[in-house]
Amino acid sequence: MPHFLLRLSPPRPSFPSDASAAEMDAMGAHFAFWQAEAEAGTALAVGPVADPAGIWGMAVIEVPDEAAATGLSLRDPVIKADLGFTYAVMPILSLIERRAPRPAQAEV
Repeated sequence: MPHFLLRLSPPRPSFPSDASAAEMDAMGAHFAFWQAEAEAGTALAVGPVADPAGIWGMAVIEVPDEAAATGLSLRDPVIKADLGFTYAVMPILSLIERRAPRPAQAEV
């Protein structure tokens, strides 16, 4: 099944240091949404990226096609809240992923 990279851009480069209460509420719902997608197996990895130009969010997802990827991004509560967040949906042309759980690491 195809993989896609979703890039979530915040409403301004200074986000989240100056986030409003409404933005923080929407982000709480956003986190819960992506946790559920990870548990369902749709999202392989989700998280914030510490870009020097400003923090943005990423998700690597596995869905049937670009329409499904776009649809998933539009269901994100942070998008539904209409607070200025936007997604870019990009197909991943080739992906190497870990198939087996990581072996236990010895404690130091």
